[in-house]
Amino acid sequence: MVQQLSDGNGTGVSVGQSTTDKVSLYGVTPIVQRSGATQATSLVGTASSTAVDTALKAAVIEIMDTLTAIGVWKGSA
Repeated sequence: MVQQLSDGNGTGVSVGQSTTDKVSLYGVTPIVQRSGATQATSLVGTASSTAVDTALKAAVIEIMDTLTAIGVWKGSA
């Protein structure tokens, strides 16, 4: 039988109450929220295409690393 995390109310489900709560999926070791993550919030406004490419690459790598760390993305080893 599958165990449901939701109690069925309309407000949703949250996993972890703070950035220090450890979370994981699919049996990987739980971790706290990654700190200092590269968050490119102004990729489009960057002056040169090289800077956009570099910032976008860093953002995608950070997303992949985060998803791998919590067990959602199977990184290439």
